[in-house]
Amino acid sequence: MTQKPSGRLLALDVLRGITIAGMIMVNNSGSWQHTYAPLQHAEWNGLTPTDLVFPFFMFIMGISTYISLRKFNFEFSTPTLLKILKRTLVIFVIGLGLAWIGLSFRTYHVLEPEGLGFFERFFRAITNFERIRILGVMQRLALTYGIASIVAITVKHKYIPYIIGVTLIGYFLLLLFGNGFERSDESIVSVVDRAVLGMKHLLVDGGVAIDPEGVLSTLPAIAHVLIGFCCGAVLMNTKDNEKRITQLFIIGTILTFLGLLLSYGCPINKKLWTPTFVLATCGLGSLFLALLVWIIDIKGHKKWSVFFESFGVNPLFIYVFAGVLGTLSYQAVFPYQEGYISAKEYIYTVLLQPYFGDYFGALVYALLFVAICWIIGNILYKKNIYIKI
Repeated sequence: MTQKPSGRLLALDVLRGITIAGMIMVNNSGSWQHTYAPLQHAEWNGLTPTDLVFPFFMFIMGISTYISLRKFNFEFSTPTLLKILKRTLVIFVIGLGLAWIGLSFRTYHVLEPEGLGFFERFFRAITNFERIRILGVMQRLALTYGIASIVAITVKHKYIPYIIGVTLIGYFLLLLFGNGFERSDESIVSVVDRAVLGMKHLLVDGGVAIDPEGVLSTLPAIAHVLIGFCCGAVLMNTKDNEKRITQLFIIGTILTFLGLLLSYGCPINKKLWTPTFVLATCGLGSLFLALLVWIIDIKGHKKWSVFFESFGVNPLFIYVFAGVLGTLSYQAVFPYQEGYISAKEYIYTVLLQPYFGDYFGALVYALLFVAICWIIGNILYKKNIYIKI
């Protein structure tokens, strides 16, 4: 824990804050059966506003990686490598920890009919490692950050666009010839996930064993972060803000156009993290960042952005806090009337739904959840505390 460093890019912090707030909001609906369509992920192919928040954050992570490694002149050294590996391991382990907390609660509830004593039931719940999900959002962030960072300090940067291109084309060919675009257990994505992770350690979506943060789809996700890294070079090596936004707009327009155009042969699909999904979301992320640089740094409209700065300066810490709080809110139960109810169920069904209705009540719950996380983030922001994860 350190004091907030000076010289941070405000537009970048704001965009990071917007994405974290968005991730928290879409992950904590009051009722999944009554969630507005824009706040849900696309069922398979397609793109919704919700599908943008995670890839936007990864795009920003690529930019931040450039800024961070710039201090070491992108030179390979044992201390730099160890620093990268340590952060990768910490983020990955935190992701496993979040999965373990959720699994422990679920297992504890499942064991209720067996009539076990509290301590035996509790012990069996917290040691149910045979069904823990190995990969997830934090784990993907860890792997892509680690690999992209190692590439950045071991490969000449002029070759990185070629690495991105080869990775995306290679992944497309794997999907094309491996039945990868089909939502089935015969898909190469599912086959690899089951072979490497095992059925008990991956997320089964809609009855199909294709983990949205699985093994194969990590490859294009690495390319995703590297695109952000290249945009970070543009951002940091251009001092004039007018030129910055011009270049970001050009990059964003080209990437978005390519993603949409190529989607006729390679569908945009978040769960597969298809090459067109990478191109389109990185392009939109670049356009959004350019817009924020124009609004905040050129026009000087900064007052509205304070809310998101509180999220943007401690993004991973707030995301982890939200993950733990979210699990506790719907897994921890307390006596209510003739049975038990979770805090989430109580707030939504008793306090919100009767007054706001099904769908708007679910949205209000999500916004209240974001507000709680903002309070924690704002306390840290006001105290200039920057928690590194």
